Amino acid sequence: MIYKFGEQLVPVTTEEWETDQVPAVFVTDSRHADETLAKAGIIYENEIQVAKIGFCRLENQQDCVVGTLCIPKLLDVLGSRYRMYFFVNRSNVVIVDDEDFSERLIRRIQQKKTHQGETKERFLYNYISEFISRDLEMLVAYERRLLRMEEDVSQEHTANFQTKLMPLRRELLNLRSYYDEIMDLTKELEENENGFFLKKHLKYFGTLTDRADRLMSRTSHLLEYAQQVKEAYQAQIDAKQNSNMQFLTVISTIFFPLTLITGWYGMNFKDMPGLEDGFPFVVVLSVVVIVGCIIIFKKKHIL
Repeated sequence: MIYKFGEQLVPVTTEEWETDQVPAVFVTDSRHADETLAKAGIIYENEIQVAKIGFCRLENQQDCVVGTLCIPKLLDVLGSRYRMYFFVNRSNVVIVDDEDFSERLIRRIQQKKTHQGETKERFLYNYISEFISRDLEMLVAYERRLLRMEEDVSQEHTANFQTKLMPLRRELLNLRSYYDEIMDLTKELEENENGFFLKKHLKYFGTLTDRADRLMSRTSHLLEYAQQVKEAYQAQIDAKQNSNMQFLTVISTIFFPLTLITGWYGMNFKDMPGLEDGFPFVVVLSVVVIVGCIIIFKKKHIL
C-alpha cells in the first residue's frame, strides 16, 4: 500500500505514484521489501528478517535511516510482539511489516488525526505516538491491580500472592526496557545525524522522547510499588511465623518444668516421698506451675 504525504494520508496506486513520483509512505511485507525499497530509492544491503527483530533501535546509514520496532502486545506483554522495519530517506518512508499492524495504525491515524502526514516527520510522529497511545491506560490498570493486591495483603488474603505478583513484575520490567528503547530511538531521530529531517520539525521527535520518558518513569514507579507490596506481604508472613513461634515458645515454657518434675518423680525410687500415695504433691505442683506460667504470660502480654 502507498500513501501520499499531505494533510490527509491518501492511498494511491502504484501507477499513480509512478506518474507523480511524490513523497509517500510505502507499507509492504518482507517478501516484497527489496522491490519496494528500490522503488522508494532506498538502498539497504543487509538481509531483511522481520521475525528476528528483538529490539527497538535506529541505525544511520549513508543513504537512509533504518529503524526496527519490537512492540509488546498489550494483552500479552511477555508473549509475542509486533515486529517491523522502517526506512527513511530524504523523500520517502518504507515500513516492512509481515502482519497488518501498521495498516491498522494508519487507519487509526486517518480516523483520529486532522494533520496525518504533511511531512515524513509528522507521519513518523503520528505513527510512533499511535502505538504507544494506549500504554498509559495499561499502566493505570497495572496500578489498580497492585492496589488490590496491597488491600488483600492488609486483609491477610495472601493465597496465590506470589503467583500473581511475579508475572506482573516481569511484565513491568519488560515494559520498562521497551520504553527505554523507544526513548533512545526517538532521541536518535531528533539528533538527525544524516540531515534527512527538517530542523523545524525535530520538535515532534522531542515530544515522543518526553512521552516515552514519562511512560518509563511511571513503569519504574510501579516496579517500586510492586516491591513495597511484596515487602508488605513478606512482613505479613514474618508476623505469622513470629506468632507461631511465640505460641510454640509458650507451650514449651509451660511443659518444660512439668517435664522436669515428671523426670524427678518418675524414677520410682523405693524411698521416693509420696510414692505410695499417688504423688498428690506432684499434681498440685504441676497445677501451680501451669497457673503461674499463664499469669506471667498474661502480664507480659504474650498470651
